[in-house]
Amino acid sequence: MNTTAIVVRETGGPDVLTPAGIDVPDAPGPGQVIVDVAYAGVNYMDVYGRDGTYPQRLPWVPGAEGSGRVVAVGADVTGVEPGDRVAWEGVPGSYAARLVAPADRLLPVPDALTDARAAALPLQGLTAHYLATDSYAIRPGDTVLVHAGAGGAGLLLTQIAKILGATVLTTVSTPEKAEISRAAGADHVLGYDDFDVRARELTDGRGVHAVYDGVGRATFDRSLDAVRRRGTLVLFGGSSGPVPPVDPMRLSKGGSLFLTRPTLRHFADDRDEYLGRYRDLLAWIAEDRLHLRIHGEYPLAEAARAHRDLGARATVGKLLLRP
Repeated sequence: MNTTAIVVRETGGPDVLTPAGIDVPDAPGPGQVIVDVAYAGVNYMDVYGRDGTYPQRLPWVPGAEGSGRVVAVGADVTGVEPGDRVAWEGVPGSYAARLVAPADRLLPVPDALTDARAAALPLQGLTAHYLATDSYAIRPGDTVLVHAGAGGAGLLLTQIAKILGATVLTTVSTPEKAEISRAAGADHVLGYDDFDVRARELTDGRGVHAVYDGVGRATFDRSLDAVRRRGTLVLFGGSSGPVPPVDPMRLSKGGSLFLTRPTLRHFADDRDEYLGRYRDLLAWIAEDRLHLRIHGEYPLAEAARAHRDLGARATVGKLLLRP
């Protein structure tokens, strides 16, 4: 069966994202499900695959997150049926109108959640969950710093940190983003130029318990300077570029600091853990304590425009592609 997808035949800038027809199986294999895609989520990991930072076997269909409706299931699949609305993360080739997905990566979508919101939740929501509950487990009374506080992950992480009882500092790049970050619950919104100094000032010189840094190269050193003695720097992305090698003595001199570089697959590879995190997110949404912000929906054929907007840091919240 032929379906429309975005295909990368050579690495490079956004223009290498080309609409094309691809073949998908007519029937799912063991443990598989065929899904009609309603929306695909756009994430920095897609950019890293497109530009060669994360090498891929070419030709390659980007995307690993989305929502849609099941059209067929493999003979041995249980718990999901044709017609079910589902969401997912970690399913390669999601920039497509139809895909084959492993059944154990699908998440049930409740009636109250639209397809767009369902696609906006899995990757950034589950990431924010494990960062705040495991990478550095926030306790009531902690003070944490979240970089890119108006981005998709930053907005969710800010809200979850508040749910867990933290005082939250965020960094943003514009006054508009500052207002959006405050609306998400940030107690103090900082600029990037002096965030380490301001973090110390706002904690009586001690520093924050943890910094959640998805920016990388541009913020890394000063993120370490913002962390208190025996505090933690959680580096979970690199939107400004990869961090150069670090001398471990930097951590000692900074106050016996902890540094971790986690990834979602190590915190959600077990089905029960995966669903447990997702259920927490759905419960907070149902309780009106966690809100999803969608920056924009782009036709699938305009994936290049979505990548340009994401790369220009011109977005606030989640970007979605609509086949």
